[in-house]
Amino acid sequence: MDRSIQEVSRLAGTTSRTLRHYDRLGLLPPSRIGGNGYRYYDDDALVRLQRILLLRDLGLGLPAIAEVLGRSTEPVRALRKHLEWLRQEQDRLARQVASVSQTIERLEGGEELMAEDMFDGFDHTQYKDEVEERWGKEAYAASNRWWNGLDADEQGKWKAQTAQLGADWTTAAQRGIAPDSPEAQELAQRHYDWLAGVPGLPSSGSGPGKEYLVGLGEMYVSDDRFAANYGGRQGAEFVRDALRIFADRSLQRRP
Repeated sequence: MDRSIQEVSRLAGTTSRTLRHYDRLGLLPPSRIGGNGYRYYDDDALVRLQRILLLRDLGLGLPAIAEVLGRSTEPVRALRKHLEWLRQEQDRLARQVASVSQTIERLEGGEELMAEDMFDGFDHTQYKDEVEERWGKEAYAASNRWWNGLDADEQGKWKAQTAQLGADWTTAAQRGIAPDSPEAQELAQRHYDWLAGVPGLPSSGSGPGKEYLVGLGEMYVSDDRFAANYGGRQGAEFVRDALRIFADRSLQRRP
């Protein structure tokens, strides 16, 4: 059923003005415009609006949201990825709530603080040891400085780009395409460009070096935490093979 712009704005907790603004930007065109000039929205439009609001809550600006929406046309798959982000954020926030609540209780009760429990859910350095061991302390320090220098909108955009890249790799692996296919190699180029935007990585010219890229692919397979980003070990093996082919074809010719 179609819903009027007034009804949709009320249900979504937004305003008619905002919905018209989304229309002007091409984010959310109405499903139809009635003879009275009113905008009406069907179920597909409501799903799209839900995605827009979810991406906004992740900290993305409207241009970044348009970019994300433009890359994905299958709503159920996209919403599953959004749900995964939300559950991860829910888990992180729940851990933060528990640690802060415990700190308050101990302060109010005059008890000794448990430092090892105070920062659960606040960790943004979970891969610090791996990075330093493989590529040196300066590599981690440079990337950490870069991350901390981003504002919330930039961090949100980067997280969304990362999640979308992982989702696209997973989908390609599930479809069983070959690692040397044009589609897989286009994903490998996107992956390379994504990595090139992070300072401190071992580079060759304007982006990551061949040895680094190949080694990263191997790490995706050997570490379940990384493999989970690509649908598991089989997906990670697909990413590894595609990155190796990309490196062999492209990076050996770069200075």
